[in-house]
Amino acid sequence: MDWPQSTCYLNGEWLPLAEARISVLDRGFIFGDGIYEVVPVYYRKPFRFEHHLTRFERSTTEIGLANPLDRAGWRALVEGLIARCGDEHQFIYWQVTRGVAKRDFSFPADTAPTVFAMTTPFTRPSATQREQGLRAVTRADERWLRCDIKSVSLLGAVLARQFASENGADEVVQFRDGWLTEGSSSNMWVVRGGTVIAPPRDRLILEGIRYGFVGELCARIGVPFEVRRLRQDEVESGDELMLTSATREILPIVTLDGRPVGGGRPGPVYVRLRAAYDDAIEALRS
Repeated sequence: MDWPQSTCYLNGEWLPLAEARISVLDRGFIFGDGIYEVVPVYYRKPFRFEHHLTRFERSTTEIGLANPLDRAGWRALVEGLIARCGDEHQFIYWQVTRGVAKRDFSFPADTAPTVFAMTTPFTRPSATQREQGLRAVTRADERWLRCDIKSVSLLGAVLARQFASENGADEVVQFRDGWLTEGSSSNMWVVRGGTVIAPPRDRLILEGIRYGFVGELCARIGVPFEVRRLRQDEVESGDELMLTSATREILPIVTLDGRPVGGGRPGPVYVRLRAAYDDAIEALRS
């Protein structure tokens, strides 16, 4: 698939991605005033699609943005994107902004939202990433206090990922006042004594769709699962550290600030979760 020439959706029209245009006065462009979602597609089937819609609806409600489509409309749009891409695995990106209006911080009245969606071929994590793991560095979480909203305003995440890149790492592990929050674009999981521990779902993290899924997988394979606040020293001394996201799925972190996590290689709980994750994906093949 020639990605720049792929078909996208913009305000009711299907057109080549390279030809899509929005006004410079769009509030998404001017203010980052909008909400987005990323949905992985396996074997041409959107994964946990209803969960993504629920999160999207929650985010739009939190910022007072009218959802322009009902669930059937979103499903039809996503199915239309999948049909226009020949790849078996894809990831769908869509965003809705408050629309085009005179530049003013207050919400405009009677403005039509801008609706944009595209699909991209999805290359799943490599064998090297799965078998050798990732490197991470710690960082103070300096983002705003509504990280639970999946806003298109992503400068905080961009700066965090750049910090990782500049320090020779694949991701950051962020802490706010000494407590674990999340990565730049991923949820974090700590294993201590065989138990998978996750920070609570509150306004300081974006609840990834894999958050609930990992809890389900733990129950399926008999691994204890706990939700509680995690101090930085508990993370740094954990037996295993993992991340999850739509595009990275579930991957182990084997070094943190240059020091090995646990034995410095993917741990046994990760291996079991990875196998269960892959089994769930393979079940979509039929």
